[in-house]
Amino acid sequence: MFKGGMAGMMQKAQKIQEDMQKAQEEIKNLTATGKAAGGAVQITINGEHQATDIQIDEGVMDDKDMLEDLILTAMNDATKQISDVSAAKMKSATGDMKLPGGMNLPF
Repeated sequence: MFKGGMAGMMQKAQKIQEDMQKAQEEIKNLTATGKAAGGAVQITINGEHQATDIQIDEGVMDDKDMLEDLILTAMNDATKQISDVSAAKMKSATGDMKLPGGMNLPF
């Protein structure tokens, strides 16, 4: 019985590993657009947290300090969206298995 149990555990571990790799690929292909000031500033990032597009309405360009804050807000919004979706995908891939401290996947 031990052999069968061990083989089953190994198969389950292999399936989890495959599911995690698939989830990581899906995460790489994600995009999210963070917005600030009702969309006056929009930043799009990919699943690797790299900015791929930025759009700024001319109406917010007059105030440098405000514009800097809006850019930060939009970037943080996009990053949170990617992080939330990534966490959900990894949770699904691992079957909600608790990972040891410090093992925050995929990053």
